[in-house]
Amino acid sequence: MKKITPNPPRLDHCAAEIFTIAQNIDTETLLVQACETLASLNALTTDLAFEFDGAFRHKLLATQQLSVLGELLVTRALDLLVPTANSETAGLTG
Repeated sequence: MKKITPNPPRLDHCAAEIFTIAQNIDTETLLVQACETLASLNALTTDLAFEFDGAFRHKLLATQQLSVLGELLVTRALDLLVPTANSETAGLTG
């Protein structure tokens, strides 16, 4: 018996054009969005990790740690770009 498969979708747009970031977005906004995205990834992987055991759980926790590291790096870059009272008090600027 032959499996009926639908025709593949027509690609009117390049795949890179589907998800684009507007050219006029400032650096601070981009870093804030990146930080929030990484924080969401952290929350997702942490919650998911506790639903599993063994090697798969370890892989999820490693992914969570990498997302935290990325979040820390972006936060540090944001502190350097736009110093706040908290970052200046903590000696995190320049």
